[in-house]
Parts: sequence; structure tokens; C-alpha cells
Amino acid sequence: MNTRLIESTTSAYAYPLLIKRLLMSTARFEPNNRIHYQDQSFSYDEFRQRVARLAHALTAQGVKPGDTVAVLDWDSHRYLECFFAIPMIGAVLHTVNIRMSPDQILYTMNHAEDDVVLVHDDFLPLLGAVRDKLTTVKRCIQLTDDVAAAAPFEVVGEYEQLLSECESEYDYPDFDENSMATLFYTTGTTGNPKGVFFSHKQLVLHTQALLQTVGCFEGLPLMNSGSVYMPVTPMFHVHAWGIPYAATMLGITQIYPGRYEPNNLVSLIDRYKVSFSHCVPTILQMLLSADGATADVFNGWKVIIGGSALPKGLALKAEALGMDVYTAYGMSETCPLLTITHLNQHMRSQSREEQLNWRLKTGIPVSMVDMRVIDEAGHPLPEDGQSCGEIVVRAPWLTQAYLHEADKSEELWEDGWLHTGDIGCLHPGSFLEVRDRLKDVIKTGGEWVSSLELESLISSHPDVEQVAVVGMPCDQWGERPMALIVSHVATLDGDAIREHLQVAVDEGHINKWAIPSLINIVTDIPRTSVGKLDKKRIRSEYL
Repeated sequence: MNTRLIESTTSAYAYPLLIKRLLMSTARFEPNNRIHYQDQSFSYDEFRQRVARLAHALTAQGVKPGDTVAVLDWDSHRYLECFFAIPMIGAVLHTVNIRMSPDQILYTMNHAEDDVVLVHDDFLPLLGAVRDKLTTVKRCIQLTDDVAAAAPFEVVGEYEQLLSECESEYDYPDFDENSMATLFYTTGTTGNPKGVFFSHKQLVLHTQALLQTVGCFEGLPLMNSGSVYMPVTPMFHVHAWGIPYAATMLGITQIYPGRYEPNNLVSLIDRYKVSFSHCVPTILQMLLSADGATADVFNGWKVIIGGSALPKGLALKAEALGMDVYTAYGMSETCPLLTITHLNQHMRSQSREEQLNWRLKTGIPVSMVDMRVIDEAGHPLPEDGQSCGEIVVRAPWLTQAYLHEADKSEELWEDGWLHTGDIGCLHPGSFLEVRDRLKDVIKTGGEWVSSLELESLISSHPDVEQVAVVGMPCDQWGERPMALIVSHVATLDGDAIREHLQVAVDEGHINKWAIPSLINIVTDIPRTSVGKLDKKRIRSEYL
């Protein structure tokens, strides 16, 4: 196509979309807002100075554009400083998943070719166990909250000490906006973790779309300049869903909780009157069970739930305490935001029960996201709320490849659409309902059964705390559903759950063959490093 390109004046400034642009607008509108961590508190001016000091400290240690800097830390102001300083000097931020096994951490750090590591005292033993096998790491910087622990390997200094020796201003360079800014690893069902990376331009666009989504639409007022924000999603997990970038650009009050200890999280919500957070269902369940978890603390707290499906029973418990719960959908490869609950004017006029049913779905695609549901031949399916297929997407912030994984990258981007591996349907108005993962959907007697739908129905039983449903091999039917249930009462049994599900059968929500053949009451359900149900492990343990 012969389009007409714009002509640029020779002296015109070509404005690259770099992460440093997100830092420029902080505190313009609310200069008194602050960033808190434990007993420390920083104004945004102090924060910008600390980012500059970190940039100087890293360059003094030989970090140059294109190098990779790994971080192993709890959610802290330091981590937020790394979100900015490392990519702003042209290096790549590698957020290490501290919940992986030592062998997986070793693999990811060597695969990423990390040059420098910033490591918290609590993770010195973990890093020490693999330090001699790290093939590219040249230097380590220690992070401490109190008195620095003795490191089992050489460190070049402690974080605060190094920052104190550096200037508080830094002239951040311009460079190509398509340069890699961040890198992290996602665990799959087979093989080694896969490296997912994003450019400066992608993160800037994702931040802008996120801010528009959570702040501009009627019925979706989650975050604005007066909000008090606390992440309850680890910062190593898809940049805490990218929301710290948006919160910092907006210059709002931010609370960083450190280690995720439920009672402490509830205390912080109460102390700082946190108004907006995000987490996976597992963390929400932990918070509801924590000391001090009352309506006085949670009333009006706006929470985005993602990472896995929100069970109806858990949503009802949260709603009973006054929480305003929304669901969102995305994945590591999508930066992650794709869809979010949005109740339009008609939906807001419906009953609370009807509104809750919409909230349990995964919402509408946010601006600049193209989404289809396709059949096995790749043909788009109608938005009728019934036709199910794989969800595929396009957006300007999707990872363009897996690091050093050409074959898996081509599989991810087959036919020019990113394949999510999720099964869903689109309701009229492009409202997405995720039905299951491709690998988790249960096919019994030639019919598909959604494990997510069964989990949501079972969770609404008052005695159920947690539930997981998987398909297990069956000679007669191919597969049959099996449920693992954690209960807070000793009397719950499989018959009570079957009676509960029979009501859903009688009301036409599910077919009778969807009722699990095997129901196990257990004390714990296996989960992945980011709190999702580990269905691969469940299947292997119960085969």
C-alpha cells in the first residue's frame, strides 16, 4: 500500500516511547503523595533521586546498555526503583521468580545471561547454592532491611551504601524505543521455563492503556490520583501486572508490603486505608482467613482478581465484607492486560446476583486489543455466548517471541495471532468468558466439561474453602472429572458436594455427567510458584 509518510523537520525531536517518560509526570498533580515500605517513606522527589542514584551505582559497577540485571527481592521500594533505573540506562531488568526451584532459577539466570544480581538477605542462601554455576554473573549487590547478613559469596556492596555514594541526578540517554526493557520466565507444563520479554514502547503503551481502563470509564473507577495502592501480586510476576508503572506515572500513594504475610497485609490495608489492589484468588482466600479480616477493613477496597478464575463462592465471601471485586484476564506473554470487567449502564441496573455473574466472567477487551475466539480450523466464531474455541489476540504490547526459542515462538504466533491456549466464548458486546485452559478442559463421553465452571459451582458450597477439578482417564468415557476440596469443617463429604451440584443440574447450569465421579476432601491443594492451581502435579499425584 502506498501510504503518504510524514515529513519531519531536520531539527524536530523524535520522541521515543521510553520508560523514563513514565517517571517524568510523577507528582505533577498530587505532590504530597508518598511511597511507603515498612517504616520508610519517600516523597516522589526523593524517589526520583533514588532512581538516579541507582542508575549511577549500576553504571559504576560496569553495567552498560544491553546488559541484564537480575533482582531477587520482596515487594519493596527498591524493586520499584529497579523497575525504572535498570531499563532507563539501557539495560534489561530480569525479575527472578524467587518461588522457582534452585535448578529452575539457575537455568533462567544462565539463559538470561545475567551480568549483575541484586539479592535480598533472605535469598542469599538460595543464590549461594547456585552461585558457582552461574556462567555470566560478574557482580552481586546485597539488599537488606535491617543489619546486612553475612553473604556466602562475594558482594560489591550493600544497596543503600552504594546509593549514598552516588549523585542524585542522572542524564538518561535516548535510544531505540523497541529496545528490550524487561525479561522474566514463565513456567509451562513441560520443559524449561520460557523467557518472556517486553520493549520500552510496549510497556509505555501498556501503561497508558491500563490507566485509561482503570480510571476513565463509568462503572470502573479503580485508580485515580487520590487512590492508595498496594500490590498483592509479586513484582517478579509480569511486573506486578504492570500496575506499579501506572501508579508511579500517576504519582499516587503506594504501599509496598515486602513478604506476603496475610495478617501483615490486612494490617497494612487497615493502617493506610488501601483503596486499590490486585491479586490471584489464592491470596484473596488467605486474606479473608487472616486475623482482623472484617468489613471495617475491607469495605470499599477495590480489587482486580486475575491469574486464574475467581470462584463464585470466594466472590460472595469478598462481597459480604464490602469488597468491590473485578476480574481481569491476561497472561505472562501479554504484559498482561487483555480484558477487564466493565459493567455498562444496563448491567449496573441489574440485580447484585446478575452483576456478580458478569463479574465472574473476564470482561471486555481493553483499548487496542483485538480478540477472536476461533474453531480448530482457525475460523472466527460468533459472539453468541455459546460458541467455544481458542482465544487469540493482537495488541501492541504482546511479547513478540520467547527468548532463544524460535520453534515455540512460531507456535505462539501461528497465523499472526497470539494463541493463549485458553478456551472461551464471546458474549454479545465482546464480553469474554474464559471456560478453561485447552490442556485442562475435560472431555467425557464426547462432551466438553469446564473445570473452571465446576470449581466455581463447588466453591459456592458454604463449607468449601478451596477446590480444584481435573480430568482423569476413564476407560468407558475417556475422561471423568475429579475434585479436590479443602473444607473448614470435618463433616463435609462427597455426597454433600454431589447433592449441591445436583441443584445446578436441576436448574440447567450443568449436565448430570459433569458431576465428578471422584471427590477427595484434602488438607491442601498443590499450587504453582505464582499461586495458581498446579493441575499438572494434581494429575500426576492422583493417577
